[in-house]
Amino acid sequence: MNQLFNNRAEDGYAAAERKAAVYFAELRQQLESQQYAQGLKTDFGQWQKRHISLSSRLSRWLPVKQKPDMWDYHVYMQWLNMTGKMDGYLQRSVAYIYMRDLGRALHTPHTQTRVQEVATSLKKRLLTSTQTRTDHVPEFMSLDGVYRWAQREGVETAMIWVMDKLQQVTAHIPEGMNAEQAQRKLIKIIVGVVLHAVEEMDDAVPQGERSRRLDEAIRLGYSYGLTYPFIDDILDSDLLTAGEKEQYSRLIRRALVTGSVPRLGDWSGSQPDLIRYIHSELREAFEYIKGRQQPHVQSVFFEQAYVFFQAQDVDRTRNLANAEYSNEELYVPVILKSACSRLVARSIIGADEDEGFDQRTFCYGIYNQLADDFADMFDDLERGAVTPYTYYVTYGQKRDDLMNPFELYWAVIHYLIHDVYRSDEATREVILDRAINGLKRAHVRLGAARYGELMDLLTAGMPQLNIIIQRMVRDAEDVDFLDKLLRDQMLIHLRQDREQQVQFESTVRQVRKQINDELPIATREGILPMNELLISAANYSLEGSGKRLRPILAWVMGVQHYGLDAQAVLPLLRSLEYMHTASLIFDDLPSQDNAPSRRGRATLHEVHDSATAELSGLFLIQKSIREQASMTGFPAHTVLQLMDYSAQKAEELCTGQAMDLHSRGQALTLKQLNDICFHKTGAAFEASLVMPAILAQANQQEIQTLQQFAYHAGIAFQIKDDLLDLQGDTVQLGKPVGQDESNNNSTFVSILGEDGARREMWNHYCDALETLREMPKAVPFLKHLLDYIVHRDR
Repeated sequence: MNQLFNNRAEDGYAAAERKAAVYFAELRQQLESQQYAQGLKTDFGQWQKRHISLSSRLSRWLPVKQKPDMWDYHVYMQWLNMTGKMDGYLQRSVAYIYMRDLGRALHTPHTQTRVQEVATSLKKRLLTSTQTRTDHVPEFMSLDGVYRWAQREGVETAMIWVMDKLQQVTAHIPEGMNAEQAQRKLIKIIVGVVLHAVEEMDDAVPQGERSRRLDEAIRLGYSYGLTYPFIDDILDSDLLTAGEKEQYSRLIRRALVTGSVPRLGDWSGSQPDLIRYIHSELREAFEYIKGRQQPHVQSVFFEQAYVFFQAQDVDRTRNLANAEYSNEELYVPVILKSACSRLVARSIIGADEDEGFDQRTFCYGIYNQLADDFADMFDDLERGAVTPYTYYVTYGQKRDDLMNPFELYWAVIHYLIHDVYRSDEATREVILDRAINGLKRAHVRLGAARYGELMDLLTAGMPQLNIIIQRMVRDAEDVDFLDKLLRDQMLIHLRQDREQQVQFESTVRQVRKQINDELPIATREGILPMNELLISAANYSLEGSGKRLRPILAWVMGVQHYGLDAQAVLPLLRSLEYMHTASLIFDDLPSQDNAPSRRGRATLHEVHDSATAELSGLFLIQKSIREQASMTGFPAHTVLQLMDYSAQKAEELCTGQAMDLHSRGQALTLKQLNDICFHKTGAAFEASLVMPAILAQANQQEIQTLQQFAYHAGIAFQIKDDLLDLQGDTVQLGKPVGQDESNNNSTFVSILGEDGARREMWNHYCDALETLREMPKAVPFLKHLLDYIVHRDR
């Protein structure tokens, strides 16, 4: 049976190869006849009328105000709008996406209408985002912006699911692989599949059905996109040996051939934990895609997926040291993999295809692939990868028969414009825009000298056309594209986010160690034995594996944000942890939560008795007050203001615990639960933020912003606690799970259900992040604190 499946798969691949070979022969004929060069001269003659202005010619001799750097997203968007260039910019950007990602023909009335509608809607959203956001992250690249879209579309559950998945995938990307590129590609695929789903629906689709389809598209996009970091990137990397790659490839090929994921068994190679995780995730993704397809679509999907993987495998396993590859061996797999990558994305959702879709998608792929290979040429050379460009650079001057990929690229462009898209003016405009934009970006990236050397090598066979092309590269305006800008912005954002995450984790470790060293209460000679017992009991509670979030937060705000002296704020840090630990001692008592363990150890009343625990809690509260009173490095009136505020927060903590105890067995409303949660959790978060602000004498508006942030962060923290109490691990948490149910407590989970609680947590996450943008100075630590709150496992 397996042999029968294999034969069918190989027959399908052979048929695809024959189709690609016919297409390649047509391109080769154009190249050899130089038909493309003459045609493109005429095309550029028409094209340049819209792209070379008097100012662009004068700019070589006269100082002309230049456009702003595209790296500054908000400024660039505002410049486009002020100069009247935004409409054209968005029109060509959206048209390109419809042509590239959706396989649409730009000359049809329906596509023209949709391009205009999307461009208009996008303009409104972009301008609103640049006017309302104080950070430099586009709205649709931030988690809160994406989640707000999910709320509007009714797909919050799917969005939470995929955000959790992305978090896990990122954590499992091994050292040595480009984590940001892997994330970007995965996100791009998800967005692409969602875009397909959106375009398959019209206004007549009811909102409930629209939400269902979008939910499915998000999950399908992730399931398909997962293949990029966990198949392509893994097999392209040096993570596995050649033998391990072959074993891994056999597993994938067998799944595509049989339609069933084989068991991993005993992985004989390296990275067993990583491979087990990847196998589990890919199997889940595979089964999800398979389970959402109709039988006739499923067969098409498996056939295209096999061709895609096999073409990639052929392409991947070539060796740059082999000087004997034929042109067909170099280009046919490239044609197959570039075409099938888009065909697979389309077949995943079972989208309808209009007349000519297959031809457009098949022929278009190599154009996009050659553009990508040109951009990545030097990186590919460095890692010894075989692409048409790296192979030509290596052997082009030694082999007269070897085709020049740069010349073929322009032959493909001519073929697309005239043979595939029937000389459509809008298509010619977008394709030539894109081509010149790619060369402009290369010129900037490589520098004039290196770019010139590369062009001398690649354009030797097309000297007259090259003169026109390079003039366009030098003088042409208005050829930028939104997707390129977003790609650059996303990579910048992901790298910055990763760097900030590393800094966040480093700060937490360092400050936690410093705080742990400062917390123990010293004994002294001559004290009463009972006093020594209370100190010992208090130190027992302090020594547990606490997260120390509150004093860490106060340190960050005080030292990093407000620039206070690190030594001067140490009493505040001790005070916060003493007060917090005291509250936990009281919470755990038999008369309250009756918890047997806390911070990975037996609770204080279990080790001693309830009376000792109560007295130790009171002892820590007094120590907290004394620590605040010892802050002599600040004006007396500021310290008094701090102590007064601290007393208010202590009252609120007591009120919150009393509200919690008296609500047991009652069915609370969400508002009542929010009130309890703020008093029990949010007040302590607020104190950690506001007390350093009081010491720094921050203005009232900033303090109110911090209070609002703390309110939402505190509730998000409590909801996560409720979720962990439902499904967490006792060892990881350091305390028993299921306490809320056994104590008959109303929780966010009991009121809203698990999914509802997650949605409410993410809603408060968004509220907190949006509030944070009102701060006069960015505090990246707080953003990553929010990420920690919603993703933590303890």
